[in-house]
Amino acid sequence: MNEKYLRKNSACQNSKLKSLMQSALLVLLSILITGCSGGNNITAPAQDSLCATEVYPSNTGTLPPAPILESPQVWSFVSEPNLHPMKVNVNYYDATQLASGSIFNSPYTGSNTATYGQSGALITDNDGNPIWFRALNNSSLTDFDFRVQQYLGAPVLTFWQGTVATSPVYTNLPSGAAEPGACYYILDNHYQTIKTVSARNGFVADNHEFLITPKNTALFLATKVIPMDLTPYGGPQNGSIHDFSIQEIDLATNELIYFWDAKEHIPLESSHLAASTATASGNVWDPYHLNSLDLVANNDNDIVFSSRSTWTIYRLNKSTGKFVWQLAGDGSGDFKIPNGDAQFSWQHDARYISDNVISMFDDACDDCYGSVPPGTAPSHGLVLKLDFNSMTAAVENSYYHNPNLFSSAQGNTQWLENGNKFIGWGNGYYTEFAGAGNTALTPATNTLYDTKMAGDNISYRTYRYNWVATPNYPPSIVATSSGGGLAVYASWNGSTETRLWQVYAGATANNLKLITSAAKNGFETKISFAGNGFQYFQVKAVDANGAIIGVSGIVTPTQ
Repeated sequence: MNEKYLRKNSACQNSKLKSLMQSALLVLLSILITGCSGGNNITAPAQDSLCATEVYPSNTGTLPPAPILESPQVWSFVSEPNLHPMKVNVNYYDATQLASGSIFNSPYTGSNTATYGQSGALITDNDGNPIWFRALNNSSLTDFDFRVQQYLGAPVLTFWQGTVATSPVYTNLPSGAAEPGACYYILDNHYQTIKTVSARNGFVADNHEFLITPKNTALFLATKVIPMDLTPYGGPQNGSIHDFSIQEIDLATNELIYFWDAKEHIPLESSHLAASTATASGNVWDPYHLNSLDLVANNDNDIVFSSRSTWTIYRLNKSTGKFVWQLAGDGSGDFKIPNGDAQFSWQHDARYISDNVISMFDDACDDCYGSVPPGTAPSHGLVLKLDFNSMTAAVENSYYHNPNLFSSAQGNTQWLENGNKFIGWGNGYYTEFAGAGNTALTPATNTLYDTKMAGDNISYRTYRYNWVATPNYPPSIVATSSGGGLAVYASWNGSTETRLWQVYAGATANNLKLITSAAKNGFETKISFAGNGFQYFQVKAVDANGAIIGVSGIVTPTQ
């Protein structure tokens, strides 16, 4: 906000006036960060106006249902009354074998269903307690692909933000497509927005993938509607295709350094999605639907990407723009698939593990919302081993849910440091497995952890990461007085290091003394105590080493 203000007033030649204006803005920012009215309920830096904060207008004139904020399946907090993340139902199978780390997802629903809680980026612990929640201000705004990456040698949070096309509110694009105005965010471990990225060349930032490379560039997917006569493919004459590009931007200079266009390299005839489906989405056909990008280790020139609609994973040489190989789920590519278990379709999240190992989430289903077509295989995590001598692909491991699930879209298979696999099913479940996995007939085998989101909430992907953060805004506090008893509610949205809360109180604001302490208990800790003459209260967050790492504002009690 300060930089924008200064640019707007760059014509001002009076340096003294500029200095005064800057000082005033710094004071204003300080007030915004530390809070006012004694409540300190500021949950994030005031930087979210950078991009993708406005909902794209509905093309049908309809509005989505309002989110459900008061429910046993939704969190509510005294110290953070504006935060309402969803709750989850957790089942443990063998917690002793779980990988370390917190769980990252971004709950939302389609525009025909009410979201339980607010949409946004959510970090939780294994018990489902929120650690950090960045609530969005409209249920038609969503975050996708919320995860931890490395930027300039430091861990950061990244996610896509924008409006997703879902019926009945949006029928102008294929379901799940990003509407115009979307962008990517990069946040540091103080939850400050340090950079945003948008697509170039008239394309829209796509919601499926945003990678920060070891060279501190951003590699991502982007989309564009291209008018085209679709009658040769069985679609409408006045149609269009939903084209995809792969773009790379130097994050230091914002320069576009790589651009590759799917329509120039992937024949439309290779799509498994009928062109006639365009009539349900503004006559826009989705023949490619690229949905993941990955780097090839020790090879700056090659990347691996997935095309859902062609059932194919491609290894692309960036310099030539040509494919090194194509792995098609029906065996029509460069690799034959002699065993039916290795077949895949409508896949997501293709990952390069090594030159001869590829993992993915095999949806195996495109239209399973109402009923599952006969013969459809359950969705599952899938690891394939490629044999370059025989040019065949075979199953190395698979991961099925207990009981079997059918995912029409979304999903991911994450490799964890201890060898476990973390599966986001794209339909409201997420599960952790021991590395050996299981089969469709033995889905309980090696299942360590399983969770279901509230209501019909879903998340594009769900991950597990280690994350350490100290917010750049203060803890929140509310003090209450009732029937002679006192209680303090303390929270610090996003703090991973708080272990203890100290409560300070006094008759005057400038003479507070430590009166009690309590171990941190979930997102919000209630601390009850007796006392007379206390009119002012403050809490301090203490880490595992006994150091004070955060101090709230000073408040007076409410009745």
